[in-house]
Amino acid sequence: MNLEILTPDKKVFEGEVTAVTVPGTSGSFQILKDHAPIISTLEDGPVIVKETAGENIYNIKGGVVEVLDNKIIVLAEAVVA
Repeated sequence: MNLEILTPDKKVFEGEVTAVTVPGTSGSFQILKDHAPIISTLEDGPVIVKETAGENIYNIKGGVVEVLDNKIIVLAEAVVA
């Protein structure tokens, strides 16, 4: 799957991933290969990105996620350190 994490300022991450967990408004959920198409709002919290080489965590300040044809786009208001 291809993941992009974008903020109004910059592209924070782009690459191939095996799984992504996002902080949905109604609770966090995981996106795996061949996930059904979805658009969801996101709360403040961690986006957990799993790659074959390991795991990274990006703390976001709200936003939106779109999943379509194994492409995931996270539009975050901001990413905090």
